[in-house]
Amino acid sequence: MPGMPRDNQALRQEIIDACLKMNALGINQGSAGNISVRVDGGLLITPSGMPYDIQIPDDIVFMAADGSVPSGQKNPSSEWRFHLDILNARSDAGAVVHTHAMFATTLACLHREIPAFHYMVAVAGGDSIRCAPYATFGTQALSDHSLKALEDRRACLLANHGMIALGVSLPKALALAVEVETLAAQYWRALQAGEPVLLPDDEMQRVLEKFQTYGTQPDEGS
Repeated sequence: MPGMPRDNQALRQEIIDACLKMNALGINQGSAGNISVRVDGGLLITPSGMPYDIQIPDDIVFMAADGSVPSGQKNPSSEWRFHLDILNARSDAGAVVHTHAMFATTLACLHREIPAFHYMVAVAGGDSIRCAPYATFGTQALSDHSLKALEDRRACLLANHGMIALGVSLPKALALAVEVETLAAQYWRALQAGEPVLLPDDEMQRVLEKFQTYGTQPDEGS
C-alpha cells in the first residue's frame, strides 16, 4: 500500500525536519504541534506525543484516506481528524501544519480573529484570519469547526488552542504558519497601544487580487 513504512522515506524525513524547524523558529514548543502531508492513498502524519528529535522516518504514520491506519505503526497524532478532514476536503492543500505558536495562541485564548490591520493578512486567502470556536482537542467537533473557519482561507486560529496553516507543499504550509505567527505578534503589540486602524474592504480586495500573482516569476528562457 502506498505510504506504508519504508515508502516515501525522503518525505518522511522532510516532515521530521519541518517539525524540528518549527520549534527552532519559535512557532511551536515541545511536541505540541503536528504535521501531515498528502500522499497516494492518504496522508503521512506525525506520531502522537513523540519528541521530534528522536523520530526516524519509519515513525511517521501512514493513514489511509478513509481514516484507517494499517497495523505495525506508531499511533498517529491525536489531531489526525482535522488533518484527514482538511486534506480530504481541500484539493488545494498538500500539507497541514498545526502549532501552538505563542502569539497566535494568545489571540486564540481571547477568541479574537486577526482582522485586516495589515495587508499581509491576505496571505492566508481572505480579509481576516478567523478563530474557530473551541472544542476538545482530537475531536470531530474541533475538525468541523476548523473546516468552517478555513472556508476560503489557508489558515485559522483555534480558540484556546493554537493555529492551522495549509499549503500546496510542506514548505509553503510552514512558511504560512510563520507568517501567521508574525501577524499575530504584530496585532497583539498594536492592541497594547490601542485599537488598530483596519484596512477597508475595497483595499483588501485589491491586495487579494495582487496576491494571485505575488511571488510568481516568468518561466526560464521566456
